[in-house]
Amino acid sequence: MEYSPMPLLAAEPSFFPDTLFSSDVPEAVPDWLVVYTRARAEKALARSLLARGVGYFLPLHERRWLSPSGRTRCSYLPLFPGYLFLHGATESRWHALQTRMVSRCLTVTDHVALHRDLVRVYRLICSGAPLLPEERLEPGSLVEIVYGSLAGLQGKVIRRGKQLRLIVEVELLQRGVSVEIDSHMVQPVGKPPDPACLARKTAERLSHFQMGNSLAVRGDESDDPADCSVLTPPALEIEATSLTS
Repeated sequence: MEYSPMPLLAAEPSFFPDTLFSSDVPEAVPDWLVVYTRARAEKALARSLLARGVGYFLPLHERRWLSPSGRTRCSYLPLFPGYLFLHGATESRWHALQTRMVSRCLTVTDHVALHRDLVRVYRLICSGAPLLPEERLEPGSLVEIVYGSLAGLQGKVIRRGKQLRLIVEVELLQRGVSVEIDSHMVQPVGKPPDPACLARKTAERLSHFQMGNSLAVRGDESDDPADCSVLTPPALEIEATSLTS
């Protein structure tokens, strides 16, 4: 009998309300509370809060794998296992405690700083790029993304083997979230780009891109477009901390 692949499960709402991250800096000082849940109760608590109309944020990332039978499996796991962020601490705390899924509460001393950290995490999730939880913070160079949908986002950049990864930190938890990036996407924070250098690098990338398209059109080495070589633009050099995998 022939089996069809297991359908992917839809992600549950990871935050409420929809306007929770409508601004990097809210008009009023946000009121956050961080709770540590009982084992594997993060999503159940989020569902309970959503049903009560209580504001929360549960950052999730997608994980896919193949089962022994070859079926595609998918799950959405917390980026910060055990932690859930409550919005509107006074009333939300009472609702959360009523569920009996909360182990303890963490006091937030700087609500604005936490909100900004969570906005950056939210932007990474919205990018759709594969994310990895970082259980401990590593030293790295502070950079800002200058190209793509994440332009303006700041974080630390580290090198792991051949990968360059941007880490967005949540200082209160001493944890973070990372995403793979290309070096030409970022520049060091506090160091304005040299206009002449930037113009030269842009011209180089355009030249290599056009050359790659020319090779793909001619198809000198193969009649199959998939076999044609397309050159990638050279990367801008940035400082990164070298780490072993």
